Amino acid sequence: MPRIFAYCRVSTADQTTENQSMEIKAAGFVIEAHRLIEESISGPGFVKLIDRMEPGDVLVVTKLDRLGRNAMDVRATVEQLASSGVRVHCLALGGVDLTSPAGKMTMQVIAAVAEFERDLLIERTQSGIVRAKAAGKQFGRPPTLNAEKRAAVVERLDAGASITEIAREFKTTRQTIMRVREAALKL
Repeated sequence: MPRIFAYCRVSTADQTTENQSMEIKAAGFVIEAHRLIEESISGPGFVKLIDRMEPGDVLVVTKLDRLGRNAMDVRATVEQLASSGVRVHCLALGGVDLTSPAGKMTMQVIAAVAEFERDLLIERTQSGIVRAKAAGKQFGRPPTLNAEKRAAVVERLDAGASITEIAREFKTTRQTIMRVREAALKL
């Protein structure tokens, strides 16, 4: 007889998981108290639950979004559970076992949505970077030394001062002084 687990989660501390557990019971699943995991934010309870589950176990959730933050995350979670021999039932999808043939088809659709989401995210990120660069935004940490100080470092290097001595004088690292020297040599 497979062990049946349920995972109920809400997004904020002022919400309760009571409706989700009632929905699972109304669907005919009998969940022992120690196998009902309830939490107000995703995290340690779900990770511990996955670690407890064994081949042949069943995990019941009310909605797919209980399994992850986005379609990619949900897909990865279901694939991980399926590869461990754990069946996943989602009540919002008519109680379909996501590891069954019909569930696998559903997961293929979710995988396509996840890939689409990922591609859109990459596209938006890249266009945002292009737009920011066109607007003159500088990326990365601000330089330790401004142009005036870099010129002074070059003068000190030309005067024969050591890299360590200059780094102490300008309160920076030796690596920064070496980068200024390399940049000056390229000019």
